[in-house]
Amino acid sequence: MMIKRFINWFFAPSTQPEFDDYFLIDDVYNRLSELEQKVKALEDENVGTTNELYRMENSLDARIDILAEHCRINTDV
Repeated sequence: MMIKRFINWFFAPSTQPEFDDYFLIDDVYNRLSELEQKVKALEDENVGTTNELYRMENSLDARIDILAEHCRINTDV
């Protein structure tokens, strides 16, 4: 008897919760899309900032080398 009840329960159609307001789900989906776009923009901005920092570092290294050469400093800076 137990096995028969379990089989009936297992193969019974599943029920989904009823949502009174489907607009709420649409709002959540729209907000999720907006957040994904913002994350993508922030990732792109992070790449740009990192590239600019590398460019500034290289520029500073070059200026230090010019100053070291001008002041006749023999050590490798």
